[in-house]
Amino acid sequence: MMAMEIGKAVRVAARNVLGPRLTVIVRQRLRILGFAGAYRRRLRFKRGLEIGGPSATLAYDGQLPIYDVLGSLDNCLYSSSTIWAGEVREGNTFLFHPGKDPGAQIICDATDLPTIEDSSYECVLACHCLEHFANPLRALAEWKRVLKDDGLLLLILPHKDGTFDWHRSTTPLEHMIEDYEKAVGEEDLTHLPEILELHDLSRDEAAGTKEQFRQRCLRNHSTRVMHHHVFDTMTAIALVNKAGFKILRVDSFEPCHIFILASRANRAFDNRHFMEGGRKHWSRSPFPSDHEHTNS
Repeated sequence: MMAMEIGKAVRVAARNVLGPRLTVIVRQRLRILGFAGAYRRRLRFKRGLEIGGPSATLAYDGQLPIYDVLGSLDNCLYSSSTIWAGEVREGNTFLFHPGKDPGAQIICDATDLPTIEDSSYECVLACHCLEHFANPLRALAEWKRVLKDDGLLLLILPHKDGTFDWHRSTTPLEHMIEDYEKAVGEEDLTHLPEILELHDLSRDEAAGTKEQFRQRCLRNHSTRVMHHHVFDTMTAIALVNKAGFKILRVDSFEPCHIFILASRANRAFDNRHFMEGGRKHWSRSPFPSDHEHTNS
């Protein structure tokens, strides 16, 4: 906690000296040289598929700028009209970076990608979207299918401590396995009563009033606003491990990000060391519920 307080004081002092605009530029350069650099080196020149893009987090001024280093990027949305991307149309219409050619816009549910052949992409990016899937293991299995051997998955999930889900309990891995075994569909509203009771509207201005939020959730198959499942870093790691990916790196950052870089490995692997206590990603996490693993 002391280190986080010192870091915050340093950021405030830098902003006072450099001013807001220069501070943003300097911070961005440090990100690219620091933790983001490790992701950028892995993803450089890759042919990618994004799920639910574009994402501000992956843009130049985002916390993990990736778009500028990719070779190409297609995108999958569940509908031609969403509350996040607005109106889109299929074809080469996906604009993700001003210096890159547009990618293909695919419109279909990302748990079933019938127009994409096996092993088509070198990376799959999914930023703050897997929590909106009623059957996350089914989605991950499909994303794994379209990845080449050793292809990369960049998965970014919201940590419950930093979101409007903070009142809710973390979803057990066993529950998500059961959803997969039961072939739960995206029309599922199992978690609706819990969400309506525990969703912190004070942290979600876009949700509107309690009644407006309820109505949006009741139309979730078309709006996809619900967080079906709630994650902390351990649950996120366990889910990716269960999906059969080799985990390469884990990072957690405010306000609510869990970053996981993993690969579709064609060799045996063991992710247990990422779940062990004492690993750096526990001590570096800004989220209180992760700290129980710091020395365990």
